[in-house]
Amino acid sequence: MKRIVILGAAESGVGAAALAKKEGFDVFVTDMGKIKPHYKEMLDARSIPWEEGQHTEALILNADEIIKSPGIPETAPMVQKVHAANIPIISEIEFAGRYTHSKMICITGSNGKTTTTSLIYHIFKKAGYDVGLAGNIGNSLALQVAEEPHEYYVIELSSFQLDNMYDFRANIAVLLNITPDHLDRYHNSMQEYTDAKMRIIQNQTKDDAFVFWNDDPVITQELNKYHIESRMCPFSILQKHGMIGYIADGEYIIERPTPFNMEQEELSLTGKHNMYNSLAAGITADLSGISNDVIRESLSDFQGVEHRLEFVCTVHGVTFINDSKATNVDACWYALESMTQPTILILGGLDKGNDYTAIRDLVKQKCKALVYLGVDNHKLHDFFDPLGLPVAETHSMKECVDACYRLSQPGDTVLLSPCCASFDLFKNMEDRGEQFKDLARSL
Repeated sequence: MKRIVILGAAESGVGAAALAKKEGFDVFVTDMGKIKPHYKEMLDARSIPWEEGQHTEALILNADEIIKSPGIPETAPMVQKVHAANIPIISEIEFAGRYTHSKMICITGSNGKTTTTSLIYHIFKKAGYDVGLAGNIGNSLALQVAEEPHEYYVIELSSFQLDNMYDFRANIAVLLNITPDHLDRYHNSMQEYTDAKMRIIQNQTKDDAFVFWNDDPVITQELNKYHIESRMCPFSILQKHGMIGYIADGEYIIERPTPFNMEQEELSLTGKHNMYNSLAAGITADLSGISNDVIRESLSDFQGVEHRLEFVCTVHGVTFINDSKATNVDACWYALESMTQPTILILGGLDKGNDYTAIRDLVKQKCKALVYLGVDNHKLHDFFDPLGLPVAETHSMKECVDACYRLSQPGDTVLLSPCCASFDLFKNMEDRGEQFKDLARSL
């Protein structure tokens, strides 16, 4: 019996274990940290052996194949030992793809993935399609394939997931943008990170479609390096010629396969970045045969994504906006670009090799004060303090929100758009956003 070992026992790892067990493999799950009780219960219910707080080499290095959770870096000691033993490593998505013939709609990009994925899923559900939500959001793809199969899957893919995907094929691949992010995981190489993102089109055939933002300079440069067999579906807000979708003169237009148009002001998502997200989602739905009426209604009533430019509350005339999902500089740029009131910007966290130059001018233009939130804020001080704005140094969300409120006056906006990962002070970006919302509402 073939042996599969899973490194990491969170959503993707436990889902992969469930599918491997169903398919008759000898399965073992191991996690260096503590496994959440919910996941232990899932493993026990399926009689899958597991360990936590350690990696027992004898139980791992006898595997025929390893499924690695995306959060585990290649530099992890056990991963290095697996490579030295020449044991293949794949992702949960790659594994799940072997056991389904469902249509795969896959979305990646440095920014906008979650919003676009959620919007596509919203449209498909409204159209009555049998669809599952998977990848970075929703439930594990492998678990759904094993126990709750669907005809379609809408999958948000990070670069980490794409790294360990080899034979998986996206029927519709959506690439939103490529800007510097996670460079700490890619030897500070933008090209390595870009190569990971471009893996979304590997294995596509002439029967598939590639939806991409034609205004992104990195994408357009990379396309020259690839022989792409799938149908090219570029979209733009800067040009019409050759585009399958675009926004021009206040109108949202899809040229083909089924012509569609609506007034831009009818879109529920606002801001320039959301024009790209809405175009990508509408084109994907159109390619999938969803009617114009459903696309129009869905683009008009979608409620957005938690922790992404999420309105929290207004306290004594001060508006609080939660953009905790902005874990890179480009995401913060889009958030600042959409601000219309004097802004107190919260920055900081676990730096991923950020270059803040891209937001310097917008900070000078839009911000009246800066609040740094992190264990180590030296890099932020060095870059932003010379701008001469009022600055507050904080090391907890309570300190941060109090400082923001002290620096604000009626008519201002407090924007949590930190540019950084959350793991220095918080469990994850959701925890950061929830604490921000709770404290803002308690003012």
